[in-house]
Formats: sequence, C-alpha cells, structure tokens
Amino acid sequence: MEKEEHLICLGIESTADNLGVGIVSSDGRILANEVEVHVPKTGGIHPREAAQHHSAEFGRVLEKALKAAKIRSKDIDLISFSQGPGLGPCLRTGATAARALAVYLNIPLVGVNHCIAHVEIGRLMSSAKDPLTLYVSGGNTLITAYESGRYRIFGETLDIAVGNCLDTFAREAGLPYPGGPAVETIAAKGNQLLPLPYIVKGMDLSFSGLLTAAILKLNEGQCRLEDLCFSLQEVAFAMLGEVTERALAHTKKHELLLTGGVAANKRLRSVIQLIAEEHGAASKFVPQKFATDNGAMIAWTGILAYVSGLRTDVETSYIDSHWRMDEVEVPWRSSN
Repeated sequence: MEKEEHLICLGIESTADNLGVGIVSSDGRILANEVEVHVPKTGGIHPREAAQHHSAEFGRVLEKALKAAKIRSKDIDLISFSQGPGLGPCLRTGATAARALAVYLNIPLVGVNHCIAHVEIGRLMSSAKDPLTLYVSGGNTLITAYESGRYRIFGETLDIAVGNCLDTFAREAGLPYPGGPAVETIAAKGNQLLPLPYIVKGMDLSFSGLLTAAILKLNEGQCRLEDLCFSLQEVAFAMLGEVTERALAHTKKHELLLTGGVAANKRLRSVIQLIAEEHGAASKFVPQKFATDNGAMIAWTGILAYVSGLRTDVETSYIDSHWRMDEVEVPWRSSN
C-alpha cells in the first residue's frame, strides 16, 4: 500500500479524432498531456482513418509524453485507457496499445469510462467538489451529477451532440476545421435572431431538427451567415441552458461545471455563469487542453479507480462503444 500513495499512471485516450497520452501522479500532478489530432481531408471523422492515424502516431506521442514527464517506462505503475463510449475502430486502437504496454511492463490495466473521465478531470482542474456537470462535445451532450454511488444522467441529447450539430453546419457553410470555433467567431458578428426549431422534450434535447433547419436556411441564401451562426448558437445554448437550470434546481448542487470541447465557447460559458449565479452556485470551468479529449483525464480517472480497488483483466478488456456513464459504479466518490 505504500507504493499506492505515489502512483504514476499512463492514460490513453482514443475515442474519436484525438489521440492522447497523459501521465499523472496520484497526488494530482499532470506530468504530461500530449495530444495529436486527426484532421480529416473531407467531411467529418472517418473512424477507420482516425484509427489508422492513432496507430501510426502512437509511438511518437508516447515518446513525447515520457520525455515531457521526465520518466522512463519502468517508472509507470499502471496503464489506463478509454474503454468507451466512442468510435469502435478508434477505441480498439487505444485498447490494443494499452494491453500491449500493460503486458510488456507487467503492470495493472484499468479501463475508464470516457464521460466520467471528463467529469473527474474537471473536478480536479477546477477544484469542484460535488458539481452538476454539463458535458458538451462533438460526440456527447449530457447533464450529470453524482448520486448514490453513480453518476446519474439528468438530461441528454436524443440524437446528435451539440458539437456535432455545430461542426456539421460549419462544413456545410464551408467554414474551416474545427467547425465550432469558426461558428463562434462568425456568430459574434450577427445580431438578428432567425426562427429555428427549439426542441426540448422533458429533460432531453434534440439537435437534428435544428441542424436541418439551419442548413435549409443556409442553402436558401436569404439571410446573412453571421445572423445564421448567431441564431444557431443562441437556440442551441438556450436549449442547453433550460435543461441545465432545471437539473440544478432539482439537485440543489452548489457548483455547476462546464466541460467538453464545446466548453471553450465564450457565449456558452456566459450562459452557464448566469445560471449558476441565479441559483447561488459557483460556476466552474476547465482549461481548454483538459476540457477537450486528452490522455491526462484518462490517467487521473484510472488512478481513482485503481486506488478504489478496480482492475481490468487483459483477457476481458473489451471496448464498449455505447458504454453509458450511469452504468458505472464510482466507489471513489462514496466517501466524498
């Protein structure tokens, strides 16, 4: 048990277009956080192409991480990896690398839920204790909080994620990659709110109709792109704000955490900050390099899981591309 007080974990993130290798110590120090992004030549993410990119770049990214952390492979105490959810080919590439390292170094392996890792690195980097979290990215959109041993989901998208919505619209409009920041930049020059579908069903959201309507208006060419980007953002973020505010009122949490790739959006940050203030909660934000998909969040969550007694056998370390975070027991939070 003495060694567990000074653990070093190497985490591998490979759920989508980001390949991340992070190295974190059990006292919460980020020793390395190297990320290599696959940028598709055309369209959105092609899972097999992204997986091939991750496979080709893994050795180089691993070497950069070890160099940045100023350690050697023999100093690593355990390996953690994104076990799901995510794109199957990408997940399998990261899992294969993690298994190989764990076997070669003869150290434990821990599979990590990608969504939970976003919350845990958010808690670490923002000093949040027990927040309600809005997690928004290209692949996920959900509102979650810890309750009775698990992260419960209080609201989520019924179809596409908000990041996917913004990115797809950006591609249709011929905007540069990544699409979300490009939409945000152009939206800042808009001032007319155009009518677009606002779809909230109970505590859940739907963005596919909003996206379709925005693309139709784009193709009609009857409105300024600046106003269309402005309107798309305003409607999408108002939907997110409504559900988040209701969840905050229900859970009565004292902290509201925003994380995920879309969390860098200044307009969305202002919405979350206002909601938190109106409910007497503290708004918490994550530095962008830790809000987007990265290896450090996988390494940190791997440490939390390992110290709580969780292990993943190499023989049964299958990926699960649809692994929901509310299916996962979270023993490290039970004492909080």
